[in-house]
Amino acid sequence: MIVPVPLFPARLRKRGLNQALVLARIFFADQSEKIDPTILIKAKNTPAQSGLGGPARRKNLVGSILVKPGTKLEKKRICLVDDIFTTGATAFECSLILKEKGAANVDVVTFARA
Repeated sequence: MIVPVPLFPARLRKRGLNQALVLARIFFADQSEKIDPTILIKAKNTPAQSGLGGPARRKNLVGSILVKPGTKLEKKRICLVDDIFTTGATAFECSLILKEKGAANVDVVTFARA
């Protein structure tokens, strides 16, 4: 399963696109049937991560990302896609919730490192 990092709905409307989903479609064009942008949900409208340090980034995201109810992740290998890896807070929070819901493994792919 290929899972892009989600955006809060209001932020998605403002941007007009989810950059992680765009990258997933580019990176994995030959596996588009495996891309599922609905598995993770950004449930809280948190402040932007840019400008925050590591501890503040982690605190900012705690409890903000959920797995869509009814999603079967047991023993699944997940490829999480994000745009930029800075401190790893987003990847950590997403990976944590995916593993809590049964994912066997979570690999992370990013476009850039800041």
